[in-house]
Amino acid sequence: MELLTQNTKLKSTSKEMGVKVMNFGIPAYRSRVSGKVTCPFADKCIKYCYAQKGAYNYGNVHPVFEERYNATKRDDFVEVMCAEIKKKKPQFIRVHDSGDYYSNAYIDKWFEIARKNPDVKFYSYTKSIPLFEGRTLPHNYCLIYSEGSKVDDMIDPNVHRHSRIFRDKDELRISGYIDASKNDLYATKWYSPNHKIGLIFH
Repeated sequence: MELLTQNTKLKSTSKEMGVKVMNFGIPAYRSRVSGKVTCPFADKCIKYCYAQKGAYNYGNVHPVFEERYNATKRDDFVEVMCAEIKKKKPQFIRVHDSGDYYSNAYIDKWFEIARKNPDVKFYSYTKSIPLFEGRTLPHNYCLIYSEGSKVDDMIDPNVHRHSRIFRDKDELRISGYIDASKNDLYATKWYSPNHKIGLIFH
């Protein structure tokens, strides 16, 4: 089982930026096998979730996401992921191009992975904002709070790095957001001092 792969956007980002960006994904919103919710704070986004469309909806994709989700439940997930990182040597890892942080214990595993790989930069879009309250992120971790959740009121647009969906580029730029629609790394603290991240609806 491959834990780290590259979707189309990350392949393009890697080529443009001259770095290796890989992603890890689990089922979007809920497991089709167990019914367990993987995006506990999802709300409006459920209807237009990109991770339930296109290539993500191919029949051979779902079993792979299910396998990765099951892997996150295992006691040796940290060790297995660290071995995968050592093998594939990414410089950036997007945690969840599909799915989200579903528990505190799961977050703990990713933070441990990050601490064991200090030269790798980890980043995520997340709606699981309450689970991160009071936590200190590893120095090589970046979170982008994603609007469209049950807890949007917890996002301070003037303080938090966050993402917002726009209809077109003009609306995005007029609103003062940086466009990360094509280049994923523009959403991160390492490539953009602007904490307002814009994405075009697709």
